[in-house]
Amino acid sequence: MTMHRDAALKALIPHVREDDIVVAVYQSCFDWLALNPRDLNYVAVGAMGQASSHGLGLALANPDRRVIVLDGDGSLLMNLGTLVTIANAGVTNLYHFLSANRVYEVNGSHPLPGADRVDFAAMAWAAGYASVQRFTELDQFSAAVPQVLSSTGPQFVSMELTAGAPYPRDYAYIHSAQARASFREALNRR
Repeated sequence: MTMHRDAALKALIPHVREDDIVVAVYQSCFDWLALNPRDLNYVAVGAMGQASSHGLGLALANPDRRVIVLDGDGSLLMNLGTLVTIANAGVTNLYHFLSANRVYEVNGSHPLPGADRVDFAAMAWAAGYASVQRFTELDQFSAAVPQVLSSTGPQFVSMELTAGAPYPRDYAYIHSAQARASFREALNRR
């Protein structure tokens, strides 16, 4: 069984604090922005595969804030070295949630290479993340989120997903100077 992405993200929302930084990419970004618009949502565009790297930079620069990365499996596949880099960077405030739906969804739902064999959770574990979990059931995921976000990072959570409700892909907003300005102002506000 798999979870719907929007249901999984809705389960995460109540546990995201006001000062948490959320780094979301591609379809997870569009879903997250529709479900939980906030100024500390960092949108990385033109950097497919770089969500975890951007999240690491933000975690290193903001050790007093939790950084939640909402990554896609297609994106992570393009930057697997980031798993080792994150695990060895010494960050304790990074929480890496992977939307594992086995396709490049935003780009036409083309299947990932090795989609039926790749095990991202095993890769994160082998890289040295503090903890790695995989969820296919929404109730188990929902129950685990508070523990994940209160644990010392880096934490890795593979969410086995299907698309869920379709949310608009607002490319104009994610490419806008407004999105970056809102994030920068919120990040510097204390």
